[in-house]
Amino acid sequence: MCLSQSWGGLEMYPGRVTPELQRQGWTVHGMALAGSRVAEAFRALGVEPLTVRSRLCALLQLPRILRYLDQHQIQVIHAHKSSDMQVAALLVQCRPGLRLFFTDHMGVKKPKSDPYHRWAYAKARSVFSISQATYEWNRRALPVPDERLVQLYYGIDLAAYRTPMSDQYRRERRHSLGVDDQAVVIALPGRISRGKGHSVWLEALARLHDQPGLPRWQAVVVGEASGEEARPGGFADELRATVKRNGLDHRVVFAGFRGDLAACLQAVDIACIPSAKEAFGLAVIESMAARCAVVGSASGAIPELIDQDRGRIADPYDASDWSAALAELVADAGLRARLAATASDWVNRRFTLAGHVERLVGYYRG
Repeated sequence: MCLSQSWGGLEMYPGRVTPELQRQGWTVHGMALAGSRVAEAFRALGVEPLTVRSRLCALLQLPRILRYLDQHQIQVIHAHKSSDMQVAALLVQCRPGLRLFFTDHMGVKKPKSDPYHRWAYAKARSVFSISQATYEWNRRALPVPDERLVQLYYGIDLAAYRTPMSDQYRRERRHSLGVDDQAVVIALPGRISRGKGHSVWLEALARLHDQPGLPRWQAVVVGEASGEEARPGGFADELRATVKRNGLDHRVVFAGFRGDLAACLQAVDIACIPSAKEAFGLAVIESMAARCAVVGSASGAIPELIDQDRGRIADPYDASDWSAALAELVADAGLRARLAATASDWVNRRFTLAGHVERLVGYYRG
């Protein structure tokens, strides 16, 4: 169940785990908002979702949803957005045999100890936190006893990263991104949003631009803005204006959304995740799997994933710190290769999608 019109890591999660759940023998049904990208993602996987126009409609159509659950003999509900819990808890209230699970993809900072939240979270068998950082936040904020609060890292499908990329294909990916074959390419993968650190990153690139003696480098933003930030004069336009103002037109490319992100990451040299408040850092482990040298913010859950043997950490608010980390990596191809190899091996051992789903269904089974 994911009743959201947005499209980020939270909304992508059901589509990521559905094929592996099916592979491990589960029948998967989806519930989403009509017209949402979540609903589209379910359909692309061959799962026709039960849709509602809004959360209010879901509440008003509770009998319809209960009939659907009964018809399909559904035993487990897994909710992913905090506002879904109202609908999910009511379903469990009506069908006490249902097993409800909730993944908190963001981490809760403000305490939720009022009667409603105590009632809703009491219906959940387990509440999953996606990192140690979010686990600690949730432990303090949610009305959930320790035995039902679980830290469960994401996993990723590593198959897309395991086939070595030929030189020809790598050149083709670079050309499609608009960057040079011979340049050291620095990427920022992810949605264009004020909370993702693009402004500090561009300021760091402006400082890097002024440093003499570095190999030729270029930077690429892989992702797009949505909503207000995508409108004329919005945050995406602000970033393009910053690039022009700092004379970085020949250095920085905006590649937009890419459906082949794994291939794009394999084609670049350095990946940056400058988010100031990252609940997990999916882009970190995807970049590591792609054998990028990674620079991440010293905030949220990212320091759980990066140490000096696997990448570099920089202050999310300090452009000079980012510039120094990038200059070190741009200048030293051998260091980039060592960090990338160590990080790739670490991710392959710890963050498989199959391993994640095996742990998940262990809780489903009780």
